[in-house]
Parts: sequence; structure tokens; C-alpha cells
Amino acid sequence: MGSTQFGNFDNFCRDSTLPVCNVLSPTASQTGPWGGCELTGIPLSNGQRLGNLGSILLCGAAIATAVYLLLMSERKRAAVGRREMQLFLVGYIVISICEIFTVGEFPLSNTVRIAFTGIHIGFITATIWILLLNAVVGYQIVDDGTPLSLGLITASAACLLVGTGYIALDTGFGWTGYWATSHDLPNRNIALYVLYQLVPLVFLVAFFVLEAILVLRILGETKPMMYLTGAAVLFAIGQIFDYVISPYICNGTAGKIDGSMFETLFTLLSVVMIWVFWSSITEDDWPMPVGNTYP
Repeated sequence: MGSTQFGNFDNFCRDSTLPVCNVLSPTASQTGPWGGCELTGIPLSNGQRLGNLGSILLCGAAIATAVYLLLMSERKRAAVGRREMQLFLVGYIVISICEIFTVGEFPLSNTVRIAFTGIHIGFITATIWILLLNAVVGYQIVDDGTPLSLGLITASAACLLVGTGYIALDTGFGWTGYWATSHDLPNRNIALYVLYQLVPLVFLVAFFVLEAILVLRILGETKPMMYLTGAAVLFAIGQIFDYVISPYICNGTAGKIDGSMFETLFTLLSVVMIWVFWSSITEDDWPMPVGNTYP
């Protein structure tokens, strides 16, 4: 694969603001050998700068929204997969917190930024895996909300989190030196390319297919597909902003903002639509008080 682009991040980091670029850059930031439009953001004192204020503010909105959805999920006591959906929302909250310090380019030391980046990348893979298992839960292979269901989801997600996070941290800190060449053009790191770029995409496609089968073939409904399709479209728009339109926004604003801000926005809208989809296909009965209702 030496002559292919598989595993290379130079073009992605040149055109986009991605958390993975922090561990591939010699300066542990979005600035590296790949060039491209530099996100200058807002200058601060002592030569520091706030790279992406828009993303930081939207991440704050995403955290608040996810907490609200988490509380709303708690009220749906009869809903299938309630605890599993809450696990997904908790993962998304952690991702949004990390994004403030990675994509948002909040002023940090290199060590702290790499640490946040490793957690960020690990939680992206683990959280999308949890989302996929939310689709599996709908088939009631294992009773939802039970210690077995939650234990299997948490344990498997933890394995992905630790494995992916370790590779990202080792790449950034150079503990073993195995991924040292990732810092040089074309910034090749096949392990991160698979775990950060390809595996989450496979999980998302599998989630969509499993949920579509559940809704259309088993539940015999069509309306929830509007929410599911809407979530997929919103997520895709966010990725287009991040990977395709971002350099044009960056150049057009002289580095003030780029597509990552819009990616954060559309990902948030996609998560909300996923929750609405889940809510639309689950029971919403309130537990009835026990009493002598009838004589």
C-alpha cells in the first residue's frame, strides 16, 4: 500500500481541523508539515490564541443539550433501551468536552492537548460502537437495561476506548516510537486510520441498516424512518463541511473559522434526531400507581 493514500492523514489535516492532527503534528497542534490554511482564531495575551471560538460555544450547547436528553430519557421509564441510550449520550458528552480542547484549540500545554486528543479519539470509536449496540438492543436478543446488557456494552466499548486511545497517545507522546514516522509526511498511521476513520463509518452504516430493518420489517412503521434518515443526512452534511468545504471557509475568513464549527453543529442536530427517532419507536407509558382502582 506504499503508493496509495490509505493510512495517510496529510491531506485531511491540510484541509480540515481534526483531533487526530494534534497527535500527528510535531507541535501537538493543528499546525504541521501538511500546510494549508492555518486557523488563527482570536489572539490572546502572551502570544496565545483561541483557535475556534465557534466550535467551543457549540460544544457547550451540545453538552447542555445532551444532558437535557439524558434527563428526558430518564422519564421514559417504559422505553426499550433507555439505559443504553443514556450510555450513548454520556459518551457524546465526553466527546463534546474533549472537542473544546482539541478541535476548539483552547490554549493548553502540548502534554494536556495530546491527552485530551487521545481520550477524544478513543471515545469517538467507543461511543459509535455503543450507538450500534443500541440498534442491536432493539431486537431484544438480551433484555435491555439488565446488568448483562449494560455490562456487555460497557466492557466492549471500554476495550475499544482503551485500544484506540492508547494508539493515539503513543503516537502523540512517542512512548514506544512505533508510530514515530506518523509525524512526517504523508503522516501515515494505518492503525488510527482504520480505528478513527473507517471503523466508525462501518458502525454507523450497520446502525442505520439494523434500525431500518427493525422499523420497516418488524414494527411495520414508516414515520420513524424520516427521523433516522434525517439524522443520517445531518451527519453527512457535517462531514462535508469538515472534509470538503472547510478550506474554503478558512481561506474566506482569513483563518477566523473553518468547517469544524459547522461539523459540530450538524453532529449535534444529528444526535438530537437520533434521540427523537429512538423516542418515536419506544413505549412511552408512565408507570401506573398501584391501588384499588376497581371495587
